[in-house]
Amino acid sequence: MWAVTSPAPQTSPTESTAVPTRVTLADVTPPIALGPLDGRYRGAVAPLVDHLSEAALNRARIHVEVEWLVTLCNGTTATPGAVVPGAPTLTDAEIAYLRRIPATFGADEIAELAAIERETVHDVKAVEYFIKRRIAAAPEVLGETGLPAASELVHFACTSEDINNLSYALMVQGGVREVWLPAATALTDQLAEMAREHAEVPMLSRTHGQPATPTTMGKELAVLAHRLRRQLRRVEGAEYLGKLNGATGTYGAHVVAVPGADWPAVSEAFVEHLGLVWNPLTTQIESHDWQAEVYADVARFNRILHNLATDVWTYISLGFFTQIPVAGATGSSTMPHKVNPIRFENAEANLEISCSLLDTLSATLVTSRLQRDLTDSTTQRNIGPAFGHSLLAIDNVRRGLKALNVNAALMADDLDHNWEVLGEPVQSAMRAASVAGVEGMENPYERLKELTRGQRVDAARMREFVAGLGLPDDVAARLADLTPASYTGIAARLVEDYLA
Repeated sequence: MWAVTSPAPQTSPTESTAVPTRVTLADVTPPIALGPLDGRYRGAVAPLVDHLSEAALNRARIHVEVEWLVTLCNGTTATPGAVVPGAPTLTDAEIAYLRRIPATFGADEIAELAAIERETVHDVKAVEYFIKRRIAAAPEVLGETGLPAASELVHFACTSEDINNLSYALMVQGGVREVWLPAATALTDQLAEMAREHAEVPMLSRTHGQPATPTTMGKELAVLAHRLRRQLRRVEGAEYLGKLNGATGTYGAHVVAVPGADWPAVSEAFVEHLGLVWNPLTTQIESHDWQAEVYADVARFNRILHNLATDVWTYISLGFFTQIPVAGATGSSTMPHKVNPIRFENAEANLEISCSLLDTLSATLVTSRLQRDLTDSTTQRNIGPAFGHSLLAIDNVRRGLKALNVNAALMADDLDHNWEVLGEPVQSAMRAASVAGVEGMENPYERLKELTRGQRVDAARMREFVAGLGLPDDVAARLADLTPASYTGIAARLVEDYLA
């Protein structure tokens, strides 16, 4: 056992029986990550930090506040001119100065904003004060400027949720479009290429875990690639909604302060200027329904990918795939022969964690008591981990697929030991012949069942049975040439025709 406190005094300088004091890891600098995404797996998920981290949230808030200030001073394309009477018209240089505030938001600015928040004990208010500091300093950079006169328009008529909902929409949009979708698309393209490469490699199917009608390895991979691509199209078509309409969605403060403005028109133009879809009717919060929709589609992608991981794992256990050993890697701490399918097992676990988080986000975010409660605040801070575990799984599957070889010889041997699977085409041919008027084709299913069920049937026995049926010569010849390996229908053509 480790002792947390100092050890008891030793009875002799030569004794070494004292329990050493344990180092408190919470005090180690730089800080040690509590979760694996920011520790062990940081390399695989780091790109998401630019979109779905706490720092990214604050940068997005600054961006939204700055753009709102520009809109209030200079108007929109739909409503040109100052929205607030008396607001200064900003010059190009002043707008560029404001936009540099989020663009240059880095380590020093993160620390400064954190210090402000320790005083305000309110994250969005801290952002407001942070921007106002920069506006106050504008004359030092720009010389003569009217920016300080616009300082009180920072966060004008806004509730925190006006800023937060737009920030989260931008963050999720960026994380999905710039990080998650490219990775998921690359994985699906990789899988599709494997499907095309192995489109004609015959393989014994297993339905209910039992030998069944043969297929090809490529066709089975194509099914999964096709399913994944369908979900990607749904994610690609996602809408990212936003609102800016005040504390209860009524534009109350806006109308009292500036009754002459067409506030819904200003709000719509502003939200669309940010690249989002305007939500015209909300409570204090944007309803988050769009988030639930995106997360459900990503979770469904995850679950299909989980199906891929478990299938590939099973094909590895059957020997249909062999794994390429990594030089210097250890498969087992005690069994030196092992090459474990760790990439697919890691992916399974991370996909399950991601789905759990995405499901919780979807269920929690669509409900808010009356006009507002804060359950969404802490919930949305877990969007990053939800996508992080999915991204980590995608990375593992991609690396796992790259380390696979198809064992066509073993699959061919497996097929050759299961001639009984030809009972299906033989009885189907008998049915067709019976309909065409050929005599002696009675009870085809039952006769094949008697021949094959629970029994091994080799090539000679199957061909002997077919030869004695009295089928038309062309049908008999077709069945005589049929083998388990050639009984794959149009599997290869399906891959070519339908795998986009």
